Amino acid sequence: MSISQLSKAVYTCLAALLLANTATHAADAFSTENPWMLGDWNGQRTQLQQQGYDFSFGYTGEVATLIDAKNSSDHGTEYADQFAIGAHLDLEKIAGWKDTEAQITVTQRNGRNLSNTAEALDGHLSSVQEVWGRGQTWRLTDFWIKKKFLDQKLDVKVGRFGEGEDFNSFDCDFQNLALCGSQVGNWVGDQWYNWPVSQWAARVKYNVTPEIFTQVGVYEYNPENLERGKGFNLSTDGSKGAIIPAEVVWTPKLGEQKLPGEYRAGYYYSTADAKIFDGVTPQDEQTQNGHHHGGWIVAKQQLTSHQGDTSRGLSGFVNVTVHDSKTNQVSDMQNIGLVYKGAMDARPQDEIALGVARIHMNNDVLGNRSEEVDAEIYYGIHATNWLTIRPNLQYVHHVGAYKDGENVWVGGIKFNTSF
Repeated sequence: MSISQLSKAVYTCLAALLLANTATHAADAFSTENPWMLGDWNGQRTQLQQQGYDFSFGYTGEVATLIDAKNSSDHGTEYADQFAIGAHLDLEKIAGWKDTEAQITVTQRNGRNLSNTAEALDGHLSSVQEVWGRGQTWRLTDFWIKKKFLDQKLDVKVGRFGEGEDFNSFDCDFQNLALCGSQVGNWVGDQWYNWPVSQWAARVKYNVTPEIFTQVGVYEYNPENLERGKGFNLSTDGSKGAIIPAEVVWTPKLGEQKLPGEYRAGYYYSTADAKIFDGVTPQDEQTQNGHHHGGWIVAKQQLTSHQGDTSRGLSGFVNVTVHDSKTNQVSDMQNIGLVYKGAMDARPQDEIALGVARIHMNNDVLGNRSEEVDAEIYYGIHATNWLTIRPNLQYVHHVGAYKDGENVWVGGIKFNTSF
């Protein structure tokens, strides 16, 4: 079967499933208590899950409008979104393959990003709409199989997926990119590809204890995967090397209330060539190439419960990344923030969050640039179990890390829906 035929088959299968069941969803569709907007399909969806077939159809939309800027008077507004259609397969239930599962996810991105269209945000290092990027096109984002061995201590995953799904992983509730997802992929994005781009990869994880695991991966670096129209590229013809990340993860439950936390420390190395910077641009072809490498620390910890309810309370997070200054314009970044879930008894699943990120450019070779600061505060409205709406206010200080760069206020709304 050709790649185009495979792509068409995946589309046809997923579309047929959705269309067939949308017309027959149960009367509980649009119920605030149901996890899916279209309901349980007269019980068929739950039954399919019990049989090992878990289908998903999600939508993320983000609007951003420029409220004010120090020097510019433009006030643009942009909208970007993403559809994600997936199937998670429990192959032990389906085919009798013990401790084996698989995932297929197809995504499509649309729209425009205010960071690219507003004069005041010209050169913005981050993005005020994280869902935009990597080509507004259809992609095969996940196509992998995973199996556990040695009484589930050893976990092996192979197929097509992105580094950020397993390494340097972080939540993506904020709308500003510097506070969302794997940060290494944001600052070494010429070779480390986050969602929705996938590449051939393998990841091996070993559970040292119930709270500690280590993992290492190998991810193909193929720049052709970024091209529009090659979202279903399964060829390795354009491969230039590999990204090799390694990580240790600790997931404790601290204190008498067993408050959950997650702590990650990792390192990455690329076997692919990367130009050494001479100050502003890469040096010519005669110059010796270097290799991207660097590391990260991620910490998330629930700090309090709310009146004894551990599903509510205050949590904190910190992200730190460092990168090789010879091959990367961003030398390091840090973000820090707080999230409080369930502050009001009348809204126990709502949350309010504040985050600040600092993106530091390489001073040794970029003397006219220093650092950009991105901040965001949002209020997450748990409208239903299938709809969350997060109005937010963002502030960008020294756009592009220029010392005399713009200072910009942006208003946004991010919402996630599960059909």
